[in-house]
Amino acid sequence: MGEEIKVIVFKLGKEEYGVEVEKVQSIERMMPITRVPRTYDFVKGVFNMRGVVIPVIDLRGRFGLPEAEYTDQTRIIIVAVGEMQVGFIVDSANDVIDLNTDNIETPPEVIGGVKAKYLRGVAKIGEERLLIMLNLSEVLNRSEMNQLEGLED
Repeated sequence: MGEEIKVIVFKLGKEEYGVEVEKVQSIERMMPITRVPRTYDFVKGVFNMRGVVIPVIDLRGRFGLPEAEYTDQTRIIIVAVGEMQVGFIVDSANDVIDLNTDNIETPPEVIGGVKAKYLRGVAKIGEERLLIMLNLSEVLNRSEMNQLEGLED
């Protein structure tokens, strides 16, 4: 019997993604981001939140999806990845759901252009709705994490 977990639902394009609530520190509106030279293209820069410098990543860029204009629905989801806080820019974040881990299936090789290594699985919600669950430890690999840790200094 699977356990119940709470999941934040967010959108990139038409696809819905999920990340466990306990990994999310906060969800913020878009704010000014300071660009940092010589970083990965998907790293948009850093911002200061309550005295902590947080690197910000555009998940569309990370997953190789086309860029989109930021709107008043655009959000930055602050997550804990290991010891570090990272902001993920998403198109919108507007739902928290309860999900049974039994409903999470192994992801196919690619979903909507996103490679399976970034995904924990795909959860079925009801008859029509699929939720792509992120694997946060893979969204950023070790060398990327090391580079981002350097941005915090």
